[in-house]
Amino acid sequence: MDLPQGSKPTRPVAACLIGWPAAHSRSPLIHHYWLRTLGIAGGYSIEAVPPEGFAEFVLNLAQHGYRGANVTIPHKERALQLTAPDARARAVGAANTLYYDGELLRSTNTDIEGFLNNLDACAPGWDATAHALVLGAGGSSRAVVFGLLERGVGRIALANRSIERAQALAAQFGDRVVPIGWDQIDAALPGAGLLVNTTSLGMKGQPELSIDLGLLPADAVVADLVYVPLQTPLLAAARERGLRRADGLGMLLHQAVRGFELWFGARPHVTPELRALVEADLAHS
Repeated sequence: MDLPQGSKPTRPVAACLIGWPAAHSRSPLIHHYWLRTLGIAGGYSIEAVPPEGFAEFVLNLAQHGYRGANVTIPHKERALQLTAPDARARAVGAANTLYYDGELLRSTNTDIEGFLNNLDACAPGWDATAHALVLGAGGSSRAVVFGLLERGVGRIALANRSIERAQALAAQFGDRVVPIGWDQIDAALPGAGLLVNTTSLGMKGQPELSIDLGLLPADAVVADLVYVPLQTPLLAAARERGLRRADGLGMLLHQAVRGFELWFGARPHVTPELRALVEADLAHS
């Protein structure tokens, strides 16, 4: 069909993932699935951008052909400084989702809702717990702690091999977050209704996370942010004990929802079909 005289063909809306490296990401698989099932003409690409080129790329994101972007390691903190962050991104100290509001490039952090929505889906009613135990004090831990406080968890024990890092993170969030040493984990487990691993322990190629889950209450929930392998040793132990579980793949899928909605104008859903698609891809990696 001929276009009207003087008109220009509309370019599909596009977003990207910016990282260094970035080729391992499953984000294109997720977003292309949603674009296809929702019938939206759009695209999602990977942009491997080194740290020295990140500022130029982000400040000219629209000129590069993108309406928005996901940001991954090592750029999340720098993205916060180059954009207009919302309260969640500021609280976590990192941005993972960028989008335009008119000419203004805004940023947010969807790890928080990804974590919470995955827990809601896997373990309804988990937020009735008064006490949680979070392992690790990195960027993912900040998002988890923020989300737990937002949902009303009364006390969060924060364990890290470097007690100083746990203390620094706890100081950002107030006295409901209590830093503890790694050697105090066993003492904290009996009172924890929720255990969350935000470390890389248990990830493929990393040491296992060695914890006695027999010390947890019988109705406790175990969440692991690692998704390679899909069933970590921690989740396998939780399953053996009959505890409710939330895995890292679920969080990955749920954290992608709002970015897609901001860029493409439709709210997608995390479906069993999507999960099976990503699981199959992980199995071949």
